[in-house]
Amino acid sequence: MKNLRSKGLILAMHLALLPLVSTPAHAVENAEAVYEEVEKGPNNGRMLRQGNFAIELAIYEDGVPPEFRVWASQSGQPISPDNVKVDVVLDRLGDVKDNIGFYQQEDYLRGDMAIYEPHSFAVKLNAEFQGKEYTWSYDNFEGRVVINDEIAKASGIKTEKAGPANIRKTISAYGQLISPIENTRTISARFDGLVRKVHVNLGDDVKKGMPLLTVESDKSLNSYTIYAPISGVVTNRNINTGEQTKGKELLRIVDKKSLAAELFVFPENRSKIQLGNPVSLVIEGVAAPIEGQIDYISPEMDGLEGVAIRVSIKNQSGSLSPGAMVKGTVTTNIHEVPLSVKRDGIQAFRDFQVVYAKVGTTYEVRMLELGEQAGEWAEVRGGLEPGTEYVTSSSYVIKADIDKSGASHDH
Repeated sequence: MKNLRSKGLILAMHLALLPLVSTPAHAVENAEAVYEEVEKGPNNGRMLRQGNFAIELAIYEDGVPPEFRVWASQSGQPISPDNVKVDVVLDRLGDVKDNIGFYQQEDYLRGDMAIYEPHSFAVKLNAEFQGKEYTWSYDNFEGRVVINDEIAKASGIKTEKAGPANIRKTISAYGQLISPIENTRTISARFDGLVRKVHVNLGDDVKKGMPLLTVESDKSLNSYTIYAPISGVVTNRNINTGEQTKGKELLRIVDKKSLAAELFVFPENRSKIQLGNPVSLVIEGVAAPIEGQIDYISPEMDGLEGVAIRVSIKNQSGSLSPGAMVKGTVTTNIHEVPLSVKRDGIQAFRDFQVVYAKVGTTYEVRMLELGEQAGEWAEVRGGLEPGTEYVTSSSYVIKADIDKSGASHDH
């Protein structure tokens, strides 16, 4: 009775620790089966028993890609592998089935294909020995959790399908808005004299060809008119009617319809930029970024600030002003990749970088072989099928559920 109570206590503790989301219903109903499933053999494999016949099934990955190996025994005595036939079917998430045959090697049977990650599947093993057939089925899930759609939505979990993307490599640059010198005109009198009339005031908008000043020449005593050489805004006025010009600057006109972002690129990034590179500008006081491209690169370094670049900006509304601070994101390279995932969806699992594939209400890890990463995208070179629906937002919620369950696979 004492042994039975002890065994019952162990079973109760084991069941209490099983993760609810990944435990099949039949496992809860058959506690004795759960207890037997975790028995390990001398090769650290899972022991499967029927009567006095037993199979030890192990995933072996010491110096080779993961593979199944099988040892058979009867009444505790090894059976020569050439006397046993074995095949295994792995039923993976998404109705993917792996059919594995076995061949003799030394004192064991060796699987004829690699067991790729994740090692998460329902296992069915068929064996034949001395004309009798044996079958075992069990679940070997890892990195898997079930979350209904309502809870997933409330948790902020969002998904997309894996596919191609443009990997953009970028660098940052900082500076301010300026009015390029070519947009500014300084107005002086060609012939010094008396200003008979000033036709504009500070801040006035003027059109090219509009009269600005009427001046009476000191030499000829004839009056002449100075016209606006460009359209723009009068930003400086240093003369009044009745004053002498005396060779000084009288007015300044600035065309504010076009400005430039003057940015500085760190010296170590100089080799990465070239004319025409796209630039996204975030301007102080402006909600939406403004897109442009590099149209000037200074041939000289400007001390510790680096290399000056310029991006021309249209300012038809006149809402932008010189002096505003600007952050620029310069795209230095665009590389199209055939398969990618969003970097926000990537999490760590064991020694892998993973995303969580979604099939119905089930989420499961997919171990990734990653390539280039930049911006919001990461190139996928292996571990994920194109078109797979995967988690892009709040993937940490699924990671937390899986980590909490502590589910592991056979090794």
